[in-house]
Amino acid sequence: MSDKDYKFNTLAVRAGQVRTAEGEHSEPIFTTSSYVFSSAAEAAARFSGDEPGNIYSRFTNPTVRTFEQRLAALEGGERCVATSSGMAAILSTCLGLLKAGDHIVASQSIFGTTTVMFSQHLAKFGIETTFVSLTDLNAWQEAIQDNTVFLFLETPSNPLGEVADIHQLATIAHDSDCLLVVDNCLCTPVLQRPLALGADIVIHSATKFLDGQGRCMGGAVIGKEDIVGKDIFGVVRTCGPSMSPFNAWTFLKGLETLSVRMKAHCDNAQQLAEWLQAQPAVSAVYFPGLKTHPQYAIAQSQQSGPGAVLSFELKGGKDDAWRLIDATEMLSITANLGDTRTTITHPATTTHGRLTPEQRDDAGISDGLIRIAVGLEDIDDLKADLQHGLAGLI
Repeated sequence: MSDKDYKFNTLAVRAGQVRTAEGEHSEPIFTTSSYVFSSAAEAAARFSGDEPGNIYSRFTNPTVRTFEQRLAALEGGERCVATSSGMAAILSTCLGLLKAGDHIVASQSIFGTTTVMFSQHLAKFGIETTFVSLTDLNAWQEAIQDNTVFLFLETPSNPLGEVADIHQLATIAHDSDCLLVVDNCLCTPVLQRPLALGADIVIHSATKFLDGQGRCMGGAVIGKEDIVGKDIFGVVRTCGPSMSPFNAWTFLKGLETLSVRMKAHCDNAQQLAEWLQAQPAVSAVYFPGLKTHPQYAIAQSQQSGPGAVLSFELKGGKDDAWRLIDATEMLSITANLGDTRTTITHPATTTHGRLTPEQRDDAGISDGLIRIAVGLEDIDDLKADLQHGLAGLI
């Protein structure tokens, strides 16, 4: 049977693996920088592209290739290119698709570092970005220019959990001969498959839920062969933002348990969000699994679960936010997410700290906002740990 004939959980465990003559059961780690050719003619054929095969581990490594093929199968894409980080995946996509004078339309709710990349670093090379509200379809349509190459978004957004209608945005993009690029980091293909909803490219920070235990850095770009396999792979081959074989092997182990973990993450996050809604010191909770969420219906239609990231607003602003964070004893005070361990952070001074006050306001990042990436601990212990800080704010 080919990979496409298997169901999701089977693909997560077995897709992409090609056993060597050693007959190993688990995927091996190919820790080699180069490969030996049988002849000068074979070497020439590999380098010219006339013959497939390994050349140099910057862009051809069996362990990395197994990860790429497995993730492509899970996302329903033709090709995946692995990178050294999630930001490297976004940068490689930009370098592969854009040139001076091109234009991007991006959500104003994307990850803070992505905003900095677009507004500062790409701008130096003559690439402009217009930022719009994630959920305002008219704003997306009106922002498209003759030189717009792609629309870029995260859904759900980090940290407010806003949800975009991927199908509608794909239609808007394609009607203007643009591509739709979706960062699927928070949902993973377990909960959402943007390509099936009309997106052209999916971005991942494998560092997050794909690994699931906070061990390694990595990223990935998934889409059609003629775009990802040519333009974006060409950047990785030449410029070198490559994933290491060890990290690829770690992510392969993460993919094996991805479905089980994401369902447990969602269950914990749902219970914690509902509990936070009832706390007197909390003025608002942002989580796509709550019926009070403005895009609840869209999330229900395009996601099979709400995800693990939630945020909430404290009435006392930054002082109360820091006081609550410092009062926790078990939660990890770190800006990372997607771990088995629950993490807590203050976005305005960490993940979005490099944005201007105006950019933070546009993205809805207030001083009283706290983000929690819910892990796999017992839900009662999570509530009790947060109660330490909440009790002092009443």
